[in-house]
Amino acid sequence: MDELNTWTDVVDASTEALGAALRDSLPEPTELPELAVRAADAGLLDVAYVVEDSPVGQLLLAATERGLVRIAYLYPEQPLDEVLGELAAVVSPRVLSAPARLDQTRRELDEFFAGRRQRFELALDRRLTAAPFARRVLAATSRIPFGAVSTYKAVAAEAGSPRGARAAGNALGGNPIPIVVPCHRVLHTGGGLGGYTGGLDRKRTLLSLEGVPVD
Repeated sequence: MDELNTWTDVVDASTEALGAALRDSLPEPTELPELAVRAADAGLLDVAYVVEDSPVGQLLLAATERGLVRIAYLYPEQPLDEVLGELAAVVSPRVLSAPARLDQTRRELDEFFAGRRQRFELALDRRLTAAPFARRVLAATSRIPFGAVSTYKAVAAEAGSPRGARAAGNALGGNPIPIVVPCHRVLHTGGGLGGYTGGLDRKRTLLSLEGVPVD
């Protein structure tokens, strides 16, 4: 079999296999539940996703049985197909739109944006962060409380590398679960915003939402 080179090929092949498996497992063709439920019941749904509007633009939310695995800002430079392709390649090609699987995540994000939640209580699937140092950086970042900020240098030191501010910045730039893992709370030592995976306008919005003064 030729190697599948595009996300469209992966979707077509996965959908065909999924449909065949579901037809085999469900002999009665009437009153079928929705595809995502059928796939989950048949053990054929590994990554559930939904696209949500938010005050910082459209967000792709994705979860596995372990927990929330991805939050992605969707914009022309990072379209939906690209993010789904990453999930298919790294996690599993069995990716389906299944909004109900993301209900808790959607609810907690809505509460956060409305100013009614300061701490997320979500299980996380961290498999998209492989490097040990990056994992330690993101763990340190997760401990920065709502309304507070830290610095790249301080986060690097907490992760075990006091001189690793630049490497910490790279790890934060690759954060697969922004907002919930609050890399927007990490600034330059002198108070500058630094960078942000979703762009500085989104970083300003998130900090302002938490009451942090920004330029």
